[in-house]
Amino acid sequence: MSPVPQHLRSDLLDLLPARPALLVLDFDGVLTDDRVYVSEDGAETVCCTRGDGMGTTLLRRAGFPVLVISTEVNPVVAARCRKLKVECIQGVADKTLELRRILAERGVRPEEVVFVGNDVNDIGCARLAGCGLAVADAHPMLVAAARGVLSRPGGRGAVREAAELILARLGREIVYNESDRTSPP
Repeated sequence: MSPVPQHLRSDLLDLLPARPALLVLDFDGVLTDDRVYVSEDGAETVCCTRGDGMGTTLLRRAGFPVLVISTEVNPVVAARCRKLKVECIQGVADKTLELRRILAERGVRPEEVVFVGNDVNDIGCARLAGCGLAVADAHPMLVAAARGVLSRPGGRGAVREAAELILARLGREIVYNESDRTSPP
């Protein structure tokens, strides 16, 4: 078991399931900073951080599944998820019902799920998951419903923080390549 990196908050680590099995993310306000840029022709773009992308990559390389569930229908959601190689279900009217369906289909218990959200339409998923987390700049109603609040805001490191917490909880070193290890495998 690898030592827990000192930059991770132990209070959040203690909230995670003993054996997390799935990370579920909202998109807007979690993988993005919740702003949207609209061009004169109506095209929308969003702002994401590469650090959050590295967080999903670290989990993927560790064999840990990540899923995005979003109410948004804009193609930018699917495009970003494709780039990150993260499964994405978008255009979802009721994220909690969709999460229940996914868990039943995959045989994952709700208590094994870590969910990260930012707004009122994430409250049901946050309550359903074993560990529902809010990004630092989340809506106060989600903050009240969540088990914990991440140190970082949406689109600015929250996903990376959640990813590193999961890896630490699983006793995995935070490495990209085997040559990056600080301890023997």
